[in-house]
Amino acid sequence: MRTATADRIRAALDGLDLMTTIEEGFVEYSDGRAVVPPVGELILDRGEVHIKYGFVRGDEYYVIKVASGFFGNSARGLPSGNGLMLVFRQDTGVLERILLDEGHLTDVRTAVAGAVAAKHLAPVDIERIGIVGTGLQARLQLYHLETVTACRDVLVWGRGEQQVDRYRNDVRRQGFSAEGTKDADDVLRSCNLVVTTTPSSRPLLHASALNSGTHITAVGSDTADKQELESAILARANVVVADSIEQCRKRGEIHRAIADDAITGEHVLELGDVIANRSAGRVSQSDITVADLTGVAVQDIRIATAVLGALDADDQSEDRRCVTE
Repeated sequence: MRTATADRIRAALDGLDLMTTIEEGFVEYSDGRAVVPPVGELILDRGEVHIKYGFVRGDEYYVIKVASGFFGNSARGLPSGNGLMLVFRQDTGVLERILLDEGHLTDVRTAVAGAVAAKHLAPVDIERIGIVGTGLQARLQLYHLETVTACRDVLVWGRGEQQVDRYRNDVRRQGFSAEGTKDADDVLRSCNLVVTTTPSSRPLLHASALNSGTHITAVGSDTADKQELESAILARANVVVADSIEQCRKRGEIHRAIADDAITGEHVLELGDVIANRSAGRVSQSDITVADLTGVAVQDIRIATAVLGALDADDQSEDRRCVTE
């Protein structure tokens, strides 16, 4: 058993085709090839901990992931997320590798999933990207959208002026033209690709501001008590897509919309089926589409397996170098 630290894991991610990897994971999940038990969860006074685990039939490994979110940590100068992934062999149960990623792999696979959703559901002509939130995930979502769209015009909403200014300055250095707003609904009014990334427990975006042709990827609401979108937004949508229908019935935007009697859930599609062209996503440029991403363990399985392969290849290269020397 070996441990890989966060720095080495970050280096191992370079060169990996994470879009294809995560797409494959979603398809495997919708095919029924991934075994993913219900999420384990601890809701603490100051934060939350999610335990996600599972395996893909026929794979070498199974994965157990622990990830936390303590959203008041920024006031203490600490990152809000943390965690690790444990990779075990399916045939023996032996712990193959501890990925001490400090939550980075969870952050990355979430952002990549957002890009996957946009790839398959967003309109072809993206005029402006709207970001709700100013934290790490808000930055990563925009970074990974670079592979999906050439649009570099961004409008961001955040809870404080300083946070918005820092976000704008950071993404401008990445080549984006970023403006801020104090009204979250301005994001819906002027952007046709919107990503929400906050842990809000009340709706931030409302159906009254929603325009035809808009795609929304909601990634912040991953528990039963969180909500970023007014349920009427899902009621107005032509297409509502879940990363996991089973999971989104219990948590996230779809869960809240069903509880509010805004939708029945019967016509919710699953992202893996859209990727595999078994279900039609966006049909026209005027469609309103919503992707509810609550985070599925198959994403952790796929990114952990890819990183493990890169680490093993690096170890073998180092071993050969040492023998040569």
